[in-house]
Amino acid sequence: MIPPRLLAAIAAALGFGAAVGGPFHAHAAAAPNHPRTTTPIEHLVVVMQENHTYDNYFGTYPRGDGLPRGVCMPLDPDRKGGRCVRPFHIGDNGIVPRDLDHSRSTYLGQLNGGRMDGFVRALERRNQDGRLAMAHYDGRDLPYYWNLADEYVLFDRFFSSSGAGSFLNHFYWVAGAPARSGDRISPAGVRGIPTIFDRLEEAGISWKFYVQNYEPRLTYRTVDRFPPNRASQVIWVPLLNIPRFIDDPRLNRHIVDLHEYYRDAARGRLPAVAFIAPSGPSEHPPSSVVSGQAFVRTLINQLVASPHWRRSAFLLTYDDWGGWYDHVRPPRVDAHGYGFRVPALLVSPYARRGHVDSVVHDFTSILRFIEDNWRLKPLAQRDRRASSIATGLDFGQPPRPPTFTSAVRSAPAPDELRARTALVYVLYGGAILLTAGLAVSASRRGKGRGSAPLGRRT
Repeated sequence: MIPPRLLAAIAAALGFGAAVGGPFHAHAAAAPNHPRTTTPIEHLVVVMQENHTYDNYFGTYPRGDGLPRGVCMPLDPDRKGGRCVRPFHIGDNGIVPRDLDHSRSTYLGQLNGGRMDGFVRALERRNQDGRLAMAHYDGRDLPYYWNLADEYVLFDRFFSSSGAGSFLNHFYWVAGAPARSGDRISPAGVRGIPTIFDRLEEAGISWKFYVQNYEPRLTYRTVDRFPPNRASQVIWVPLLNIPRFIDDPRLNRHIVDLHEYYRDAARGRLPAVAFIAPSGPSEHPPSSVVSGQAFVRTLINQLVASPHWRRSAFLLTYDDWGGWYDHVRPPRVDAHGYGFRVPALLVSPYARRGHVDSVVHDFTSILRFIEDNWRLKPLAQRDRRASSIATGLDFGQPPRPPTFTSAVRSAPAPDELRARTALVYVLYGGAILLTAGLAVSASRRGKGRGSAPLGRRT
């Protein structure tokens, strides 16, 4: 028998612990019981990052509805034949990303009555460099996200729920409706609005809201007592604006620090529904897109390495457009939205491989999936009418085995990429068997010679 310490050393030497962003667990605890679902998905994880459009991230991706050929955004939409700005790669001409204005007035100015030609001028009116609206990233900057799109599902008709405002969009994310305080934190809190977590709690379905660098004392009641850069916790975690989720220990215990996500996944104890709010690596300009990808990759890798993988789905999206250009006019569904398109990726063993999903979605499409999958009542008109993100899933296929998506963009053909991945795992498996065989052989020889136990010097 191979000593446990030797097995651990073999796993560490082969890099499994580092690959998944956490410790390697040979024996995970059994998953908790969950009510029966209508699909094979028993665990949904949703992460909401910050402030980018589809064209800003995937405008030059080889598939999907990206940047139109020859587009040039006028400096003055009311003047025919005037100067215009073409899309350009961020970093060209020394231009670096910054936090662009993304207020309601800028949204309306950029939309320009549906003409979609006010992106430069609207920022200029806010005393910002309007050219920045036309900047975009590509596969050099976003290798991990583009690789996810190659292997899983990219949505190219995923709109933010509201035309402006992080606070408003985060409430659509959890409640399918806007807070009565609009796009601002109310000193009275938000009352009289049900959330998806109320529905889950009533049905006895497990849930958690994981918060990176969580400060439990920071809520709508105390936001003025903390530095301004910490106020985002109250905006990005809408439950911290609702008194019952603060005052009722039965509800409040579900809002936890992000470190519990890694622990829960490794132990096979993830809840049925998990929402995640970031902190530093949120990709909110000028935050680094590199650190944002590294953050999301650790979350996905932990899920891939967990016992939950075969029954899970992971959705990544962004709360609003951040002032960047997007060429698709958002449908008008009510007074608040939709807003411009945002990036969205769906990772699951049932995700359609390399699929671009062009069904119209918004944040309430996440709620619709939860409601359909766990047989819950809709919260509001928006989620009742929304399409479900299940359009990106194919339950007629067997679940894919776990694989770790590369953070390096080499862009091989899909068949070649799959062949390389398979080869890596064959080599890893062979290395384990070979190492284990040598260890057993050495152990037997040692016993035959009456040698000292492993680790002691003679």
